[in-house]
Amino acid sequence: MSEFNRERKDYHAVGKSIPKKDSSQLLLGKPVFTDDITPSDCLVVKLLRSPHAHALVEDINTDIAMKVSGIEAVYTWKDVPDKRFSIAGQTFPEPSPYDRLILDRRVRSVGDPVAIVAGESEKAVDKALKLIKVKYQVLEPVLDFHKALDNPILVHPEDNWMSYGNTGDVKRNLIHHEEDEHGDVNAVFNDCEEIIEHTWHIKAAQQAYMETIRAYCEIDRYGRLHCISSTQIVFHIRRILANALDIPKSMVRAEKPRIGGGFGAKQTAVCEVYPAFVTWMTKKPSKLIYSRNECQIISSPRHEMEVTVRLGAMKDGRIRAIDLYTLSNGGAYGEHSTTTVGLSGHKSLPLYTGGCEATKFSCDVVYTNVQAAGAYRGYGATQGIFALESAVNELAEKLHIDPVEIRMKNIVREGMFMPAYFGETANACALDRCIEHCAANFNWAEKYPVRDMGNGKVRAAGMALAMQGSCISNVDVGSCTLKLSDDGTYNMMIGAADMGTGCDTILSQMAAEVLDCDADKISVFGADTDASPYDSGSYASSTTYITGMATQNAALKLRENIMKIGAGLLGCSSEDVDFDGEKVYMTEYEKSVSLADIATKSQVNNNIPVDVTETYSSPVSPPPYMVGMVEIELDKETGSVKILDYQAVVDCGIPVNPNLARVQTEGGIGQGIGMALYENVTYSAEGKIAENSLMQYKIPTRLDVGNINVEFETSYEPSGPFGVKSIGEIVINTPAPALAHAIYRATGVWHRTVPFTPEKILMGMIDPEWKEIDHRII
Repeated sequence: MSEFNRERKDYHAVGKSIPKKDSSQLLLGKPVFTDDITPSDCLVVKLLRSPHAHALVEDINTDIAMKVSGIEAVYTWKDVPDKRFSIAGQTFPEPSPYDRLILDRRVRSVGDPVAIVAGESEKAVDKALKLIKVKYQVLEPVLDFHKALDNPILVHPEDNWMSYGNTGDVKRNLIHHEEDEHGDVNAVFNDCEEIIEHTWHIKAAQQAYMETIRAYCEIDRYGRLHCISSTQIVFHIRRILANALDIPKSMVRAEKPRIGGGFGAKQTAVCEVYPAFVTWMTKKPSKLIYSRNECQIISSPRHEMEVTVRLGAMKDGRIRAIDLYTLSNGGAYGEHSTTTVGLSGHKSLPLYTGGCEATKFSCDVVYTNVQAAGAYRGYGATQGIFALESAVNELAEKLHIDPVEIRMKNIVREGMFMPAYFGETANACALDRCIEHCAANFNWAEKYPVRDMGNGKVRAAGMALAMQGSCISNVDVGSCTLKLSDDGTYNMMIGAADMGTGCDTILSQMAAEVLDCDADKISVFGADTDASPYDSGSYASSTTYITGMATQNAALKLRENIMKIGAGLLGCSSEDVDFDGEKVYMTEYEKSVSLADIATKSQVNNNIPVDVTETYSSPVSPPPYMVGMVEIELDKETGSVKILDYQAVVDCGIPVNPNLARVQTEGGIGQGIGMALYENVTYSAEGKIAENSLMQYKIPTRLDVGNINVEFETSYEPSGPFGVKSIGEIVINTPAPALAHAIYRATGVWHRTVPFTPEKILMGMIDPEWKEIDHRII
């Protein structure tokens, strides 16, 4: 089945820029999101949150709150199961530690819930929240992740903490440790002529999705818990809720409607357990909708990481050894901590497979009393690529070699074995062509030299490379069910979650390609644990590659069965017929039978299924590649940076829908620019986040990102459907190192901590002593 279309070039659906299936509904403002489609007369659920970063609840009095008219229930740590669980949306056995309770007597960060309040109206719930009296024993927190390891203050001193085969030590505040070396790093460093060694600091960053975190729960007609939420991981939600409530998984159904943005945050079950608990206890429908403030202070941001890179090279620019160490801040809980950190090394080091003789990656992830981190587009690779690409740019500047030239000398190329990338081979790699293409589009030779524009303004350019993956190899599973309807159209059921990326459309294009029809003849449904075939979920850039292959194979099987039924109606062997999307016809005679007639026959005295499901998992995760080049205008009097031009070229294999791939890339670049120039998370001495709204937490507007142009270089990935690889995450990874490079070119100062604010840039230029002292933490 997988050989279909290997030699075809005349695709009629794949490679076409058709509109998204949900575009008209969204543009017309139709009810498609969680709060649109769930009842408004359900119980309102809100959480009373701790004002302390570390404390024990000594006493909590809810008597007065319960007397408020309309209050249904108030729950505290005394009412919930004493069973720890993880809210990380990852395949079982989850590598993330089981370190949460629905409500815990020990609060570990500002915003941790201490009570659940459910009532008939928001007004009643808000009033009740103010009447709950809590007596805390305030404890000293550990807020600095540099000081967390082996600190006498333990974030998780409990005895029922558990982890499936994790390498951490909870009694040391250590969530995870890892080491991975290929070649003798120290021996090669001893023979290098140039060594670059610095530490880069990547702050936590919020995904800033438009639709805040939310979930609705009810008891269905079979007495089961039914959860509808804005999530990327319906099947993991089912498991998480069952674990948290200590009930059988068979008693939980999870479903997602349209999602108003996720970017990884909704790969974590941030809120679902609270309305689920309320509904399970009261048997009444309930809904919890996070405010923007809650999304900022207690959701699931990017992990703060400090990445130290030691890079050894020769004076001709040959990179021979790289040693990368990452210290990651897991925050108060460990979800996703064990998996994100590895990608800071495994998805950066392989970029320089071309000449590198030895690499070493090591890491530690620690608990602290700050907001727990989670998944965010790029998932650790973003942090590692910022550090490594900045180190390569520093090497190029130190050796006075053009950054394009130094990369062309060292990059991974097609067919190369990548030891640091889980021992995989780059079977489809157009990175060299991406660099050449991007340099031509950007006019690198002209823009790379710094240009003084007068009035204190200079123009400068910077560049960076990136790679990512297309799934979690040997783990992720994608499935697709395709069904022929009685009118000759098709129904597709998937467990992957379209969160605005367009996967419903892309998967329908793949099926349409095999079935020789238009994509609008395929109705897509998903995701619902009762109706959808199993899918790990929409994360790890896996949907197009993994679920796409399942879709292709399901369509091939369905096509085969359609031909068998058609051959039976024609009175011949299935080997003597073909299918053109509208009819099955005999290849040697002018006899045919319509698809509508085949659909009718499938319902009468038929043993050949026209409802097929295929499942796929991959032993490899082929990387996409990307090049980004940015031109800035920097005002030396204020330190402000204006982006003039951002050129990007991406190798994602064969783009299934070029328009969707392009807007994905543009959006990711915009997010990367935000992380690099604007977005910041700072804590007070008490562990409170200052940037608790979008007034304080600045994200870029369309006017801030300048001209963005995205183009593609194709490669053909043999393990992917129609030669595809992923594109969802790689697109965020080049702006930070490219902008740091351009700012250095304009000012002579390397900035190694994001965001690069005007204040930092200005101080770096006017105060050499400040620059010398703080260059490691700018």
